[in-house]
Amino acid sequence: MKKILILAAALVSLTAVAQPPMGPMPPRPEDKGEKFEFTVVKENPITSVKNQASSGTCWCFSSLSFIESEAIRINKLKEADYPDLSEMFVVSHAYADKAKKYVRVDGALNFAQGSSFGDLIYVLRDYGIVPNEVMPGLNYGTDRHMHGELAAGLKGYMDAILKNPNRKLSSAWYKGLEGILAAYLGPIPEKFTYKGKEYTPKSYFASLNVNLDDYMDFTSWTHLSYYEKHPVEVADNWRWEQAWNVPMDDMMAIIDYAIMNGYTVAWASDVSEQGFTRDGIALVPDMEAIQKQAEQAGSDQARWVGANPQGQRPTFNKPVPELTITPEMRQQGYEEKTTTDDHGMHLYGIAKDQNGNKYYMVKNSWGETGKYKGLWYVSEAYVKYKTMDFMVHKDAIPKDIQKKLGIR
Repeated sequence: MKKILILAAALVSLTAVAQPPMGPMPPRPEDKGEKFEFTVVKENPITSVKNQASSGTCWCFSSLSFIESEAIRINKLKEADYPDLSEMFVVSHAYADKAKKYVRVDGALNFAQGSSFGDLIYVLRDYGIVPNEVMPGLNYGTDRHMHGELAAGLKGYMDAILKNPNRKLSSAWYKGLEGILAAYLGPIPEKFTYKGKEYTPKSYFASLNVNLDDYMDFTSWTHLSYYEKHPVEVADNWRWEQAWNVPMDDMMAIIDYAIMNGYTVAWASDVSEQGFTRDGIALVPDMEAIQKQAEQAGSDQARWVGANPQGQRPTFNKPVPELTITPEMRQQGYEEKTTTDDHGMHLYGIAKDQNGNKYYMVKNSWGETGKYKGLWYVSEAYVKYKTMDFMVHKDAIPKDIQKKLGIR
């Protein structure tokens, strides 16, 4: 979206709200009867499932996974050569840039763990990237990402700097920030050797052959004019980037066209809905219709959606009726704050259940959890309803929509 070859702009923030649950889920009653059965319609290559663990960096895990798939597609890589890129290289640079802006705007900025897909594009363009083994970002004594102390320490440090106790900022405050980041995430490498070849972060990114001008970001809200770019109106869009706004039907047409033509999609969504289970299924259940069917079948609701102890999400054991989603429903959720910028994921395929309903195959960043080992099947209704925004390659956009956007 920035010019005809469009830079992936502001993807909404993806925050720590979307962290995976700590520890195993409570046991549930044994599933009985019919189960979900999925048939793959189209599946595009992805790298292995990662675990953001106790960090609010899903925006980076999901968008970097998307870039890895782009490198696979562009370079026609075999699985043995799939890239594994460093999320914490990106997070470290993003924090450093955010700190400078936080000072410039006197703290009127959300200095937190969340950010945007556009943040990744900015970091790749300005700083490059390194393989994960060069900078795994685990310099604080654990084997999994745990950013609570880091985030709190950075915020405290920045708020102290913001008070400007010397009445003039010193030349040392930014070096102090870099020191904290290096202590937790590791130093930023200027040069490194990988598979026998020496690189800088910029030369390594260049070796992936990914043109950042080729990526576009999209939203779909009725309060914004269509086929124009607008700032994404969420707190974590601290780079103040923009996205194209399109009608809901065009949003879905882009996603479908992309996947069916060999592309994947970086996807920002709300995952606070009861229908987004922790067992690899996400849908928008029509509870009235479900109850009516259950009554007609002479059974109870638990047979359809699983037992629901206090505080636990329902478990959907089989296909269920879903709500019909309209643009007005999407907008209502956004305005009422029941649709928020919770979580970033990676759409890579399309499947159908045994009743012919469409689902999107989604790579998450919560480790190999759930029934599908870290992958989710997300219904078409859910994607329509809860998509915040998404990023795709410009060639993954249908020609008629490209024309409406004025990019061809």
